[in-house]
Amino acid sequence: MTAPEPAYIRDTRAGYNAIAADYAELNKSEPEADPLGRAMLGTFAEYVRADGAGPVVEIGSGPGHMSAHMRTLGLDVSGIDLSPVMVEMARRSYPELRFEEGSMTDLALPDGSLAGLVAWYSIIHIVPEELPHVFAQFHRVLAPGGRLLLAFQVGDEPRHYDEAFGHRVNLDFRRLSPDRITELLARAGFHVAARLVREPYDKEPTPHAQILARKPPHPPIPQQP
Repeated sequence: MTAPEPAYIRDTRAGYNAIAADYAELNKSEPEADPLGRAMLGTFAEYVRADGAGPVVEIGSGPGHMSAHMRTLGLDVSGIDLSPVMVEMARRSYPELRFEEGSMTDLALPDGSLAGLVAWYSIIHIVPEELPHVFAQFHRVLAPGGRLLLAFQVGDEPRHYDEAFGHRVNLDFRRLSPDRITELLARAGFHVAARLVREPYDKEPTPHAQILARKPPHPPIPQQP
């Protein structure tokens, strides 16, 4: 029997369905407005191309802006998003790319099928106790040697919104600790290659972080007793 979908997943989907057009307009300048983020994305893309340029998926692709940018970096990229309204918007804006509906908590992707995975400000909607499961999903779908790039706001306190862009929503945005995320990635089997923590740009309330990690190219060698 399939487990019922958690309420926070339903609320996140409904919230982004409601604000999709306004959110896309607000973020249309990404990634041009974030030179440090572009640098991390460029490094990620360089690694993936050097590894053989296999398929990359953006989890939480929203209106498609970041997936489209990654395509300009030479990546074979597609997007997955929780919101069907966002997916349809991305398909209209970038018909040359593939966008599908799905959840990072239950990825409908084969084991070891990806060369790279990007979650750009999307793990911020996952309840803390589910992050180990999400990172295990990321590890599962990446091929040995596959690359992972995460971005999130830094902090301890979540921010809750009952209203956004004039729409009634029930959305939680969770600030995260780079040290804690690094620890959870290591537990999931990743090797962290780089961490970038930057101070807020104008009007941003918190610092931001990006973490670049890799699934080891070979299984770990069992220790001798």
